[in-house]
Amino acid sequence: MITGTTRLLGLFGSPVKHSMSPAMYNYCFKKWKIDWRYLAFNISREDTEEAIKAFRVLRMRGANITMPCKQAVIPYLDWVSPAVKLSGACNTIVNDNGFLKGYITDGEGYVMNLQSHGMDIQEKRITILGAGGAATAIQVQVLLDGAAEINVFNKKDGFWNLAEEKIQKLQDSFPNQRISLYDLDNQELLQEKIQKSDVLTNATRVGMAPLKDVSLIQDTSVFGERLLVTDCVYNPIKTKLLAAAEESGSQIADGLGMLIYQGAAAAKLYTGMDMPVDEIKEHFFKSES
Repeated sequence: MITGTTRLLGLFGSPVKHSMSPAMYNYCFKKWKIDWRYLAFNISREDTEEAIKAFRVLRMRGANITMPCKQAVIPYLDWVSPAVKLSGACNTIVNDNGFLKGYITDGEGYVMNLQSHGMDIQEKRITILGAGGAATAIQVQVLLDGAAEINVFNKKDGFWNLAEEKIQKLQDSFPNQRISLYDLDNQELLQEKIQKSDVLTNATRVGMAPLKDVSLIQDTSVFGERLLVTDCVYNPIKTKLLAAAEESGSQIADGLGMLIYQGAAAAKLYTGMDMPVDEIKEHFFKSES
């Protein structure tokens, strides 16, 4: 029941009508007996400034930010985390008595998903396919958490120069760790790096429609028991990459885990409480698993 003291939270971005965030957060607020409600707001990049003004006026407790607003919100916040500064993106805003703080929990969700599969990222070697927003958030967080080496493979497309700039910025910020960018078309080098890695992650859209039957890894001999293979794609839950890796003996971590854990990290920022991740997955995503 909504009361005169109910506090508002929400999702800003576009499109948002298919988002599961309202259902997940409202489920948690009810479970925790918190008088808060969460709604989805269709906000364009051009409307971001006005949306943050409204956020302040309405004294909203928090908001999750999705595309196309992840970069656009940053200038209107009072403080941002080191991960936001390094990645250039924000997906969570917390209102602490009128002081707006920005965070990025995508990378945290990734690391928490690895931890749920017994993988401690410290001193580990990671190979990441893709150099976009999701990949950058992952790179930042694993570097903050002490990964020894990151190998990023991306197509030499129109975004290559931007990817180079991002990688160099991170290398300058973490001089005692190694992060490198390579051409995805160099399959021989890719196989070499995977064979020396502890984790392989697909951070591209390959594996989801209309590329559901495609994997960026052609030679499945790179898989094996030593390797944890993860995917940021969560529809389908088990992508072609994950299916091939599992068949070859690798442990796998699907993208649904990362999705829920990044939401759990945001919920922790809002409430200080731990989202019941397994319960959320069973309640809302049972048919997807």
